[in-house]
Amino acid sequence: MSKKKVIIDEQRCKGCQICIIQCKKGVLKLGYKINKLGYRYAEVDNIDDCVACGICGEMCPDVVIEVWKE
Repeated sequence: MSKKKVIIDEQRCKGCQICIIQCKKGVLKLGYKINKLGYRYAEVDNIDDCVACGICGEMCPDVVIEVWKE
């Protein structure tokens, strides 16, 4: 079984939720913590459902998401 990792630069995320909407597996959610820019940011909710497709990273307008598969 391969390991997956979704890395979100929480301090640069503007909470637009495009990544959350585009994730067909429901891996991401909007968190409740506030970053230094004053936004709630996207968080990984269920990494076990992730297929490492990378759509979340491709759709992010601020390029704050990296997807890795080992």
